[in-house]
Amino acid sequence: MNTLMAPPLFTHPRELRAEIAAGRWDGNLGTIPQGYTQSSVVILPGSHAADFLKFCQLNSKAAGLLHMGAPGDPDPGPLAPGGDIRSELHSYRIWRDGELVGRASDVKDLWREDMVAFYLGCSLTFEHALTQAGVVRGEGRVYTTGIPTTAVGNFSTNLAVTMRPMDTANAIRAIQVTSRFPATHGGPVHFGDPAKLGLKDLSAPDFGPAPTLGADELPVFWACSATAVLAAQAAKPDLMITFDPPYMLITDRRVEETAVF
Repeated sequence: MNTLMAPPLFTHPRELRAEIAAGRWDGNLGTIPQGYTQSSVVILPGSHAADFLKFCQLNSKAAGLLHMGAPGDPDPGPLAPGGDIRSELHSYRIWRDGELVGRASDVKDLWREDMVAFYLGCSLTFEHALTQAGVVRGEGRVYTTGIPTTAVGNFSTNLAVTMRPMDTANAIRAIQVTSRFPATHGGPVHFGDPAKLGLKDLSAPDFGPAPTLGADELPVFWACSATAVLAAQAAKPDLMITFDPPYMLITDRRVEETAVF
């Protein structure tokens, strides 16, 4: 009898990033090293960098900045020393003038000396902490709310959130756990009635299939780094490169390094 073997789990993010850069990783999320901070990535021309930096600072709940690269520098710095953000995300979204024009597994041919990479906190970081705390939760779904962010120049959008269905006990524990991670969205922005966020229909998320809420569950909402992408899209730079969900930068930074106790 043939026995299906689980794919090997990479023991360190450097191993995984090397496989991604070489084009050998099959995208299996189950092989990602556990317990490491994940980062959403937005890459913009230098002419937009100052305004986007300020947008992130003023909307840090959704767009918490873990690191900002120097113009033309593809090295993720302290997040993944010696790395190359142009080839280590597995999949990238390519935008021109605010429109999605394609996807790529490597963006070295698009890189310019004025490009600035922004590395943002991602809720997949605290997913590990939730699991360690024994929190049973639904998979996150992304929605764009009716809540405006603080605009900076042409960077303007409404808040995007992720929603996870939870019963009361898990919701309380999740609030306690995620509040320790302010750099990766921190605690929820809302739980309960979605209409308070301007959401009328939870069955139609912006990303992911329709969720199922049990009779004893309520929706719990966290700010989402998709907010930053929406704001940058609205600014319509001539070229923008972003992460392609669910493929983030898996950094060398342990989850607990971003925690506040």
